[in-house]
Amino acid sequence: MTQVTTATGPLKGLRVLELGQLIAGPFCGQLFADMGADVIKVEPPGQGDPMRSWGRAGYPLWWSVVARGKRCITANLRSKEGQDLIRALVEECDFVLENFRPGTMEKWGLGYEDLKAIKPDIIMIRVSGYGQSGPYSSRPGYASVGEAMGGVRYLMGEPDRKPSRAGISLGDSLAGTFAALGALAALRHRDQSGEGQLVDASIFESVLALSEALVPEHTIENSTRERTGSTLPGIAPSNIYDCADGMIIIAANQDTVFRRLAKAIGMPELSSEGRFSSHSARGANQVDLDALIQKWTSKRPTAEVEAVMIENAVPVGKVYKAEDMLDDPHFSAREALVDAVSERWGEVKMPNVAPKLSATPGSVRWAGPDRLGQHTDDVLRDLLGLSTEDIEALRDKQIV
Repeated sequence: MTQVTTATGPLKGLRVLELGQLIAGPFCGQLFADMGADVIKVEPPGQGDPMRSWGRAGYPLWWSVVARGKRCITANLRSKEGQDLIRALVEECDFVLENFRPGTMEKWGLGYEDLKAIKPDIIMIRVSGYGQSGPYSSRPGYASVGEAMGGVRYLMGEPDRKPSRAGISLGDSLAGTFAALGALAALRHRDQSGEGQLVDASIFESVLALSEALVPEHTIENSTRERTGSTLPGIAPSNIYDCADGMIIIAANQDTVFRRLAKAIGMPELSSEGRFSSHSARGANQVDLDALIQKWTSKRPTAEVEAVMIENAVPVGKVYKAEDMLDDPHFSAREALVDAVSERWGEVKMPNVAPKLSATPGSVRWAGPDRLGQHTDDVLRDLLGLSTEDIEALRDKQIV
C-alpha cells in the first residue's frame, strides 16, 4: 500500500502548529489534519509525547490515531533557542494549538499577546481543564475531573453503585472537538475582518455543553437527574435486552413504533392494553414492559431478533465491539474504517474521517509517525530555510 501524502479536504492550505501533548489538544490537531490542514506537531527532544508509549505492552496504537496525518518535529520549548524556533514557525502558520496548563506559554514568552506581536492575524487555540480564566484555571485538569465537573460522570452507570466512566477519554475528545469548532469560527471572522483571536476551550465546559437540561431542571423544577443504567426513565421501551447469544438495543417508545414492536413479538394486544397504550403509560410501567420484551428476546439469537425488528421497522441494533465493526457490511459500504500506512505496523485499521463531505472530503494520509522528530529536518529546512549544518548544530545542543 502506497502512503498518501497529498492533502485533501477543505482545510488544505492552512497550517497548524501543535504544541502540548496527550489527548485534548492533539485530538483537535487530528481533526484539522483529517480535513487537510498541514499540522506540525512539536514534541520534546528525547522523549516525545507520552501518547507514543500509551498502549498494551507499550505499543502506541493510540498514537497511530491521534497523530495521524501530522508532521512531527522536536523542539525544546524550555530553551531560548527552542522558543525562537517556535516564534519563527508561528510566522508560517495560521493556528497555534496548545494544551499546557494556563500560564505555561506566557512563562516561555509564547502567550497570545507574544504570538500576536509576531503575526497579528494568528489564531491561538488553547485547550485546558478549566479555561484560561477563573479561580480554577491554574489547576491541572484531566478529562476525568472535567467530566465530573461538567455533570456527565454523575449520570454514568447503575444507580446502586458509584458513577462509572465511558471507557474512552470523552472529555478530552469533546474539548478537542469544541476547540476545532471555535477555531473554524475564528477563521471565518479572520476571513471577513483580517483579525485573529484567541480560542479558549475547556474540558469541563465542553462536557457541560452536552448536559441538555440538567441545570434548568434543577433551577425551575427542583429535580436532579440520577443514574439509571441502560434505561431512560419514563421512555419505554428503550433498553438493552439479553438475547440467547448476546445483547441488543430496541427503541420503540413512539406509539406507532410500539404497535409494530408488539406485533413483531407476537403480542399485538399490548399496544391497546391500558398500561402500555400511551407514551406516559409505558413510561409508568417500564419495568413490566421491559420484562415482557426480555422474555421474548432471551429465547432467540441476536440475529433473529434483529431481523424481526428490521422487518417490522422497529429501531434495533447490536451492542458492538471492535470485531463486530470489522464484520459489518454497513461499516464497509460507508468506509467507516480505513487502513492507514504505518512504518511499524505496515497498516493500522482505524476510524475514518468524520463527517463526510461531498465536494472536499478529508483523508487519513498516514498513521502517527513512528520515529521521534521524523519531519524535523524537512520542516526547518522548507519553512525556515535552515541548512543541514544549522539543524545539526541545534541537534548537538539538544534544541531539537
